[in-house]
Amino acid sequence: MAAKKYPTFFVKSAVKQFAKSKNMMVGSDAYDAINMKIGKMLEAAASRCKDNKRKTLKAYDF
Repeated sequence: MAAKKYPTFFVKSAVKQFAKSKNMMVGSDAYDAINMKIGKMLEAAASRCKDNKRKTLKAYDF
């Protein structure tokens, strides 16, 4: 089964800047992994929101 493809949810330069502030670099494959984590987190939050009969994502859904 292929991994679900999500739109990009973050600014790559912000991740690169964060890594640089920690004296590190970011591998090109890391961006896809970060995006996948965010996508799964959003899917779970949306599911919780719907389960509670709401249409607004709230902080506690995460």
